[in-house]
Amino acid sequence: EARAARGAGPQEDGGGAALPGRGRVPAALSGGGGGRSQRPPAPCTAGPGGGAGNPAGGTGVAADRALAQRSVGEVLRWVTQNPGKVSASHYPIALHKLGQLLQQQPGPPVLEQPEFHVLCQAIVSGCAKFDNFSIVNCLYAAAALGLPGESPLVRVLEDESRSRLGPGLGTELAPVTACPLCWLTEWLPRKAENLTPYTMALIAKYVARHRLREPRLLDTIANFLLKRGEQLDSKVIQKLVFPFSRMNYRPSNHSELFPKLEAILEQKAGSSPLATVNILMSMFQLSHFPQTVLHQVFSPGFITNVMSTQPVLALIVRRYLSLLDAAVELEFREYSGPRLDPRYRVLMFEHALTADEANRKYSYKGLVAEALRQLVGEECYRQDEVLPPWVLHR
Repeated sequence: EARAARGAGPQEDGGGAALPGRGRVPAALSGGGGGRSQRPPAPCTAGPGGGAGNPAGGTGVAADRALAQRSVGEVLRWVTQNPGKVSASHYPIALHKLGQLLQQQPGPPVLEQPEFHVLCQAIVSGCAKFDNFSIVNCLYAAAALGLPGESPLVRVLEDESRSRLGPGLGTELAPVTACPLCWLTEWLPRKAENLTPYTMALIAKYVARHRLREPRLLDTIANFLLKRGEQLDSKVIQKLVFPFSRMNYRPSNHSELFPKLEAILEQKAGSSPLATVNILMSMFQLSHFPQTVLHQVFSPGFITNVMSTQPVLALIVRRYLSLLDAAVELEFREYSGPRLDPRYRVLMFEHALTADEANRKYSYKGLVAEALRQLVGEECYRQDEVLPPWVLHR
């Protein structure tokens, strides 16, 4: 019960853009020179829409000539000051080019420049005309540029991508989603050391959201956390740890990582109470029980710190402390330290959940059904059927 409830909980400072990644890099984004950079493996070279690897639907050559070998400022000026030469297909290419340039050569802040706002508005207005491959590239570029999840650009792009996942379109988008996963699996281990914590947190959020139980991705995140954990804010740490518990995956370096996380939490437990409790719950779900940190979070000083925060946040933290207290009772019987004072215990849910509410909020049935529909077809699986016990134990 505790684990099921945990999966739907909030994370402190949970903003951030989705990071679908990218597939085959179009010629317009290769930075000139005739070659392709960071090309994914051969099985992932097909792209929907305007042909393999061409998000512009046939205008990639023109965009290549216009944007190749330009600086960040030149890209912005060309796109915003040449309305007669710019078509809808140029905007996703330009945004992706900016993300690529800033990853290669970090420069002055782009998000505050007026030309960048003009470009974003053009994408917001025209993204319904983009093909699927361009939508994916725009989302990747938005994450690379550090756009927050609540920004109008990211919201519109995510809404557009969700609207295209209706019946009949899942098959069309499958090559696009397969390409980002292939590319991300190859790219992340090589580039992780050069990524900022914020970018790695975006990747971890994407991996967790889409339940990508890919060991190379998860172990790369774990190695990043092991190397930089002491310099990271606990709010960032909770985002990096969450994919492991979401998919019940113990990283290959867990014997080093978990003691390091314990030491970090001992020092930073009070700086962000909700993040601390979320990290503890993730560790509990992976059967690791840090006693010293439990002593801290159940101490009067920690509770006083929680109660001094905003009432809404304090209630959320108390709910998760109550859940953690229940997890200690169920999974860590040998623990003999302090427990949550009964005065501060609250119910995880405000009322008893009906079956319909539980299925709607906490069931993955719909997600599994959609995956089966795409894998084996609508007529090849059954849903909502009760099997007799002998079938389950054959």
